[in-house]
Amino acid sequence: MISKKVYSTAILAGSIIGGGLFALPYIANQSGLFIMAFYLLILGSFALAIHLMMAEIALKSPDNKRLPGFAKLHLGEKGEKVALFSNIFGILGTTLAYLILGGEFLSTITQLDVTLATLIYFLAGVILIIFGIKIISKIELWGVVLFFVCLFLIFFKAIPFLDFSNLNIATNLNYLFLPYGPVLFSFWGISMVPEAEELLDKKRKSLKKIVISSFLICAIVYSLFIGIVLAICGGGITESSLDCLRGVLGGEVGFIALAFGILTTFTSYITVGLTLQKILWFDLKLNKHLSTIITCGVPITLFLLGINSFISVISFVGALLFGIDGILILLIYAKIKKQRRFLVYPLIILFILGGLYEIINFFNI
Repeated sequence: MISKKVYSTAILAGSIIGGGLFALPYIANQSGLFIMAFYLLILGSFALAIHLMMAEIALKSPDNKRLPGFAKLHLGEKGEKVALFSNIFGILGTTLAYLILGGEFLSTITQLDVTLATLIYFLAGVILIIFGIKIISKIELWGVVLFFVCLFLIFFKAIPFLDFSNLNIATNLNYLFLPYGPVLFSFWGISMVPEAEELLDKKRKSLKKIVISSFLICAIVYSLFIGIVLAICGGGITESSLDCLRGVLGGEVGFIALAFGILTTFTSYITVGLTLQKILWFDLKLNKHLSTIITCGVPITLFLLGINSFISVISFVGALLFGIDGILILLIYAKIKKQRRFLVYPLIILFILGGLYEIINFFNI
């Protein structure tokens, strides 16, 4: 029988490794590998620290609460309102990003119209969100297994096509800050930490180890994927990476790559959707059915209204909305661990500067 620790690692790692993965090779090619390596190391370490703080907050707070509930408990009603804003809109933006990318992959693999493919992807997610965390944890576990199988097959088939002269090691200072939002987005799984704690049940003391294990898995996967895709595609890489792989490696591997993309985005789509449903249900005290309608209905409506630029969405969500979440977690942590306050302030400054940059960049101020 598979242990709860394995399920918890699967659900956290599976939710972190989502749509952001497919933007990383393109961004690394734009900015240069050294800049991307710096962001993966430094920003990945900061994100890990925030997730470990969130784990400690979850362990020291009542069950059935998410970030808005934690903020109210430790920071009062103003903290709760800010958390509700950033959490709800951050998760809505995340699910929108997964819909955009997942629908694109499904459209390519089935030759359906992209809007129709996105609606099918959306309906499948709605069904699983309704079933809840237990079935999703099992899907995440096998999703992670299939994820690594697909990654191995892509790597194996790609060996004859690898050309390491394609790796762009030149530093392009014009794109110095480009990786910030997407890398933060790619390492962000805050919303799933309480889910992992809930799943662990009597083994909750293992939560921090689960967080560390999940981040190690993510860091290895991101590094391998960036290296493989760039070595194959070089300057011909697209924003979602997989079009290039399909073009170079051919039909069979292209099919595997697209299936890999659908699987990766879909497992994350349903897990973050479930988290938003619970925020609306437990923290805002909305009816469960209304919570599900908002969770699933708003992202697909935004997509149908024409908001469909993947990198713009993940950059904005990662830098601004996830940055607000990060600041709240740091403030809560400073209250429950007063002796460690010196760790908090440099990270708050980082999130503020990153958010300001993204606002300026997004609106072309």
